[in-house]
Amino acid sequence: MALIDKLVVCGVGLIGGSFALALRKKKKVGHVVGIGRSQESLERAQALGVIDEIATDWASALDGAGFVLLAMPVGQIDAVMEAMAPHLRAPTIVTDAGSTKHDVMESIYRRLDAHLLRVIPAHPIAGNEKSGVQAANATLFQGKRTVVTPLPENDPAAVEQVRKAWEACGASVVEMPPQDHDRVFAAVSHLPHLLAFGLVHDLAGRANAELLFSHAASGFRDFTRIAASHPEMWRDICLANRQALLGELDQYLAELALIRSLLLSDNGPRLEQLFEEARQARTKWGVMQVDGQVALGDVKTL
Repeated sequence: MALIDKLVVCGVGLIGGSFALALRKKKKVGHVVGIGRSQESLERAQALGVIDEIATDWASALDGAGFVLLAMPVGQIDAVMEAMAPHLRAPTIVTDAGSTKHDVMESIYRRLDAHLLRVIPAHPIAGNEKSGVQAANATLFQGKRTVVTPLPENDPAAVEQVRKAWEACGASVVEMPPQDHDRVFAAVSHLPHLLAFGLVHDLAGRANAELLFSHAASGFRDFTRIAASHPEMWRDICLANRQALLGELDQYLAELALIRSLLLSDNGPRLEQLFEEARQARTKWGVMQVDGQVALGDVKTL
C-alpha cells in the first residue's frame, strides 16, 4: 500500500528527484507530480521516469495531493510558499529539504500560517557535488540522516508521516531545534563549502593557475570536491545562515592565525601536536560514521 497517493515535488533536482525515485523503488508512492521554474528540467525528469506529470500551476499540482516536498534552493522558499498558499488544503502535508531552517520557519509563519499543523521543516543530510535530475538516484538517502525541526504547532501525526517518508527512502530520522540545526551545519557543512569555493576561486585567479591545477592531485581533489556544487544553492544557503556562518568563519580565521604563528616561529613540536589532535578527532569521527552513531550532538531520535 502506498504511503503517499499523490506526491508533489517542487524542484525536481538531485534531492527532489532522489526522494521520488526512492519512494517509487519502495512502492510507497502512487502518482508523482513535478513543478518548478524550468520546463526543460521537468521534461527531463518525466522522460527519466522520476515524475509522472508536469504541473504548470499550484492549483492543479495541489489538487488531491497528500504530500509536498519543497526541494528548490532556499532562496526561493518564500516566493514558492506565497504562490502555493491559496491552493493548499487539508490534509496535504508540506515539508522541505532546505539546508537552513530559521529562514524556512520565518517563511512558514509568514506565508502558511493557516496550515501550521501540517508544514514540517526538515533537512536530509545527503547529496554530493552533482546537481540536476540526471544525478538523482533511489539510494541517495540510504544510510544517511534526515533532521526534522518541528514547529510547536505541528500535528504529531503529520510529523510522523514525514518521518515515515524519509525512513522509506532509507534515512534515519532525528529531531533537532532549528536554532541548533543552523549552528551545527554552519560549522560542519556551510563553512567547508565556503572554504572549498574560496580556495578554488583564489587559485583560479592567479597568473599561474594552469600550472597549479596541472599539478593538483588527490589532496586537492578531496578537499575541493564540494566546490563543484550548485552555486545558486550555496549562495542562498550562505546568505540565509550568514550570522552563524560568520561566527564559524571568525573561529576558523583564529585557527588559521594560530597555525600561521606556529609557522612564523618555526614551532615544529606544537604544529605536530595540533596535527595529531586533528588526526585523532578525524579518525574518531570516521569510526562513528562507520558504526552509524549519531554525531550531531544532542539530538533526539524520532
